[in-house]
Amino acid sequence: MTQEVKRFHPAWMMFEVVKLMKNSIAIFLFLFVLKFNSTSEWVIWGRYLFLVGIGWTLIMILLKWVFYRYEVVGDSIALKEGIFVKEHRTVSFDKIQNHQTKTTFLHKWLGLTSLTLETGTSLEEAAVYFPVLKADEKERILSRLENKNPETEENTDIKVGQAGRKIHFRSNKRDSLKASFTSLSFLAIFPLLSTIYFNLADFFDVEDTAEGAFDYLLLHWWMLIILFVLAMAISVGIGYLQTTIKYGNYEISDDEARIYIKKGVGSTSSFVIQKEKVQAVVVEQSMIKRLLGLASVKLISVGAMKTEEQETSSLYPFMPKQEAYQLMETLLPQYPIQEKMDRFPIKVLWYKLLVPYYFTIITAIGLFIFKKEWIWIAGIIFAVTLITRILDYFFTSYLRQENTVQIRKGGLTNETFITHYKRIQQVSVEHSWLQRKFGIASLYFQNRANPLHISELHGVSREEASAFFNWFKEKRKRLVHRNKKIS
Repeated sequence: MTQEVKRFHPAWMMFEVVKLMKNSIAIFLFLFVLKFNSTSEWVIWGRYLFLVGIGWTLIMILLKWVFYRYEVVGDSIALKEGIFVKEHRTVSFDKIQNHQTKTTFLHKWLGLTSLTLETGTSLEEAAVYFPVLKADEKERILSRLENKNPETEENTDIKVGQAGRKIHFRSNKRDSLKASFTSLSFLAIFPLLSTIYFNLADFFDVEDTAEGAFDYLLLHWWMLIILFVLAMAISVGIGYLQTTIKYGNYEISDDEARIYIKKGVGSTSSFVIQKEKVQAVVVEQSMIKRLLGLASVKLISVGAMKTEEQETSSLYPFMPKQEAYQLMETLLPQYPIQEKMDRFPIKVLWYKLLVPYYFTIITAIGLFIFKKEWIWIAGIIFAVTLITRILDYFFTSYLRQENTVQIRKGGLTNETFITHYKRIQQVSVEHSWLQRKFGIASLYFQNRANPLHISELHGVSREEASAFFNWFKEKRKRLVHRNKKIS
């Protein structure tokens, strides 16, 4: 079954023009406002080039809209791109690992949204991106992706994936307040004020005025306290507002096959992943989160994701740790997270301390040759490296049980990584001369992700490294045998 070949919604051109204005506003202000009275040749030529560039980009936006088309053909999406060089691309639905939507203020104002379908390839065009879509068109594509009959979907009020869906978490005002303090977003006002100050200083003589105001406040200290309290109150308000816009209305739900995450106030985004596509689970705790008993749980998938998209794939990043663990048991029981893990013996600490300090040595040599009076910096680097290695030893632990492997690392920011043997692509064991003297080895295993996720664990006993290697080998052998029988 096919649908007609379609172009993007005409509003796509408006989105591109807005993006163009946003990217060129700084050049425009420089050439046409700050250099308004300039008659320099390079400024005049710069203005001409700027206008030509804007005109050319507008023409390209129009041509792209005309020539870019897509259609749903059977169980795949066919894309036709390119103005001068034509490109036809077909993406099969079974290659789609997850999908996400983002609805900005502008999208919402026009009754539109965007959709990204992530594949498992590492190529540049690993994703199919629809920057502007009508809501019913998005539902139609997702219906086809989920093997549903689009005709049936049109006659019901049930949106894609809502049938049989159970909501497990929904953030409230208390969660947003806690998140605003934990993320330290309320401190954003200080860099904001400093940026405003330095920008004003470029155009006005504010330094003398600022120094005079500061001297006045030092003499009237009670005013300084009031202003400080006022600034903190404004900072907390701004931080709360920022956090609410970003993490407000956070909702985590699932059905039998998928996990659904959506968030945001005003500008909203959502992420949907099939449970069987989850490659691993990562629990992250910064120092502040550890003190407050909070944790961030991220789902690792094959699809390539930008930083913002990775945030969306995270379960609520300010959830109490035990609550996050319970939620994981419900959503992904195949990834049981254990708090109690095996620590390495004390000999591993001695090994870590004896490993050569290459960076310190290189820094010391470089400073000795080029800046001898700064040689003390090498001492600081050595001390920091030493502390980091000690913390790394005390916070590193490991557990292998039944079908899963769990490792925990990191001193200041602690990370717990858990994966299933079916998701491990490759295992390797290495042991240097120094490691052999201590009877330990380094264990590496890879998970299919984009980019490839490589887990490293230094200090595993040689017996455990060998046992891990054989465990993985036997599991894979049984898995391949089972798959052959099924096929």
